[in-house]
Amino acid sequence: MAGLLCCPAFLSAQQLSSKQRKERIAAEVDVEAEEVVILEKETAHAMALNNASFFQRVYSDDFIGTAPTGEIMDRARLVSSIQNSTMKYTNFIATDIHVRIFGPTAVVTCTWSTRGVQDGRNFARQYRVIHVYLNNVTGGWKVVAGQQTILPG
Repeated sequence: MAGLLCCPAFLSAQQLSSKQRKERIAAEVDVEAEEVVILEKETAHAMALNNASFFQRVYSDDFIGTAPTGEIMDRARLVSSIQNSTMKYTNFIATDIHVRIFGPTAVVTCTWSTRGVQDGRNFARQYRVIHVYLNNVTGGWKVVAGQQTILPG
């Protein structure tokens, strides 16, 4: 048996197995990251439509976020602000999306670019956004925290 452990064929099979495990984990992380990218794009689409029900589904019950004004918002307050918004978007896109997966947690940064009308005036704004997702086995990815920072200009 000791002779087998020193055998080059046995070691390369062991290394291949380790390599396959690493590749499988990397593939799973890629799939999870893609799921989160899709959710970020869906978030931008839901914002464009003032679709509050999306946020009730994808944002966790204990979500806490910081608006560009510095206001702290839980999910109920966020949903209410979207439902009662006077903004009508003509364009709302998420770009430059970067996802980092840490076990059941994903940290996402992106840029939101918006155009629309509010109170009869046109606007164009950009924000840097960070969202923290938690992957619940039964409920999938849920946003648990977020912050938006309006960019100058």
